[in-house]
Amino acid sequence: MKILPGNRRIGILLSGRGSNFKAIADHIDSKELDAEIGVVVSNNESAPGLEDARRRGFNSVYLNPKDVSREDFDSRAVEILRESGVGIVCLAGFMQILTPVLINAFPLRILNIHPSLLPSFPGLNAQEQALEHGVKLSGCTVHFVNESLDGGPIICQASVPVYGEDSPEALSDRILVEEHRLYSIAIGLVLSGCCEIEGRRIRIHD
Repeated sequence: MKILPGNRRIGILLSGRGSNFKAIADHIDSKELDAEIGVVVSNNESAPGLEDARRRGFNSVYLNPKDVSREDFDSRAVEILRESGVGIVCLAGFMQILTPVLINAFPLRILNIHPSLLPSFPGLNAQEQALEHGVKLSGCTVHFVNESLDGGPIICQASVPVYGEDSPEALSDRILVEEHRLYSIAIGLVLSGCCEIEGRRIRIHD
């Protein structure tokens, strides 16, 4: 099934510093990524990424996750994303598992970046998991979001070496450089309409 090109307005969901959001915004500013950011939503009122989005002049929304179910939270997020006219949603360090309410509202239109070469080391502390397992290569993965934790079809990946003296922080920093590069590439591929999905496999066509 070909993934058709769509609306180039992006909705960003973040919970923390938002470094991947900043990288996406910078790639758009430099014309390396043909897209625009329609809204930035955070479940953390004090997230540095949310403050940066406000400084940049983006529509920026704090959505309080307290005292509501995750389904109700996601329903409100869907309303905000649709009101902002976005066609694609990018998770940028969003520390909350999505429910089917949000996933089904944007089928094959929600992307996430994870700091490992999936399917290895899903979930939290991926860098620590990689070091504990003694792998020689790690990296990052951009994938579509489905109801399986870090289990959606893989769009693209980038690898980095793992050194014997690495700490989790050192490995994280090395992976983050690739995250900032790779995420915008993946977004561009999806928006361009050159992706085709067959089962779990994403084929990229010129």
